[in-house]
Amino acid sequence: MFWNKKQKLPEGIGAADFAGAGTPIKFNSVEFRDGQQSLFATRMTTADMIPLLSRMDQVGYDSMEMWGGATFDVAVRFLKEDPWDRVREFKKYVKKTPLKMVLRAQNLVGYKAYPDDIVEKFIDKAAAAGIDIFLIFDALQDLRNCETAFRAVKKAGKKIEGSVQYNVSPFHTTEQFVQNALEQEKMGASLMHVEDMAGLMTPQAAYELISALKKALKIPVHLHCHCTGGMAEMAYWEAIRAGVDGLDVCVSSMSMGPGHPPIESFLAALKGTSRDPHMDLEQFKSINEDFIKLRTKYAEFETGLTGVDVGCLQHQVPGGMLSNLESQLTAMKLYNRLPEVLEEVSRVRADMGYPPLATPSSQMCGAQATTNVLTGQRYAMVSKELKEYCRGMYGRPPGTIAPELLDKALGDEKPSFPRPGDQLAPGFETAKTLAGSLAKSEEDVLTYALFPNDAPAFLRAKYGVS
Repeated sequence: MFWNKKQKLPEGIGAADFAGAGTPIKFNSVEFRDGQQSLFATRMTTADMIPLLSRMDQVGYDSMEMWGGATFDVAVRFLKEDPWDRVREFKKYVKKTPLKMVLRAQNLVGYKAYPDDIVEKFIDKAAAAGIDIFLIFDALQDLRNCETAFRAVKKAGKKIEGSVQYNVSPFHTTEQFVQNALEQEKMGASLMHVEDMAGLMTPQAAYELISALKKALKIPVHLHCHCTGGMAEMAYWEAIRAGVDGLDVCVSSMSMGPGHPPIESFLAALKGTSRDPHMDLEQFKSINEDFIKLRTKYAEFETGLTGVDVGCLQHQVPGGMLSNLESQLTAMKLYNRLPEVLEEVSRVRADMGYPPLATPSSQMCGAQATTNVLTGQRYAMVSKELKEYCRGMYGRPPGTIAPELLDKALGDEKPSFPRPGDQLAPGFETAKTLAGSLAKSEEDVLTYALFPNDAPAFLRAKYGVS
């Protein structure tokens, strides 16, 4: 049963147990972005989202993460729908809840660094389309890659959510995470997001890190965990005890596995406590039922992970990357090689200097590990992207790149680590010229600039050009 305010709370859940007592926990919805990305390879169409939007707008979420990450890429390559239109469609139905996108700093929604003018134009157009909050992160936590994006979001008059990429390595400590967050606060972040993308965070680590961030920062702190390692709900509870301001969640039918904790469980757990958000559980019933139908519809893309993968504590593969690896190996009829690939991911990550496995370093690491396993030779073939990483075109890694990898990737060439954006000539006008008559708007030009290999076919189909 639940307790009401007039009843005496049982010992153990009173106000004294929570830092920030009296402040309701806020929840950010991630079903339409990271939720589906982690569970079924981001294949949900905008048309399937629309029937849920008005109801979800009434839930009382602090924000709704629905764009960025892989959503842009998948829309262009597989769904054949314009990703820019998705934001405008959401704005028609979501009137109360701020819309959030995940922006890969200088990499935007792609897999490499783009010129500063492309970054500025993309953010300007995303803000105009309807994005209210820009969650900006750099895979290497090299904040030089965030500078242009931060400035552009400020210019657009939108909200910056900074991000700390949680991971475990010899180079990542609580002190280092706090210092990085402090620098982002000085740069203009008005909210700090802690991203446990691989489900590694232990309850103790959550309490320690959130406590340290709350002590050091003046801005709110939100936590994002995946359930891959089976500890996310415990980590969330310890974060609540430490005073975290908000949590990223999915409704129960879109939760767990490599996905995220369910909001309903936390509403029940917080009921009657000093941090009760006072959100009605009943409103999730029809939403859950509709998401169950969607899970069935997209079953062919579903992750093969059931229960918990304690191996994530070693390989540190994020939920979205795990589902994509599964999908790729299944397509090659090599799903049985997944354990070998995940073991090799750990070795490649160490060779890369222990980058957090966030996009695009996760894709580079995963692709190289897969190549190493399938060829039976380490670094006999090195991708163009990993070579650019070794040259410093993605920023400075946390640690030193292994000599074996450097030798195979660059030969006698010596890496340097300038700010990647400084090495790139302006690109928007060039993309406009190359896209030619295929691009009917500046959004089309940006789509072409980001994905020049896929955009021509997409734009021809969009406008019915043969």
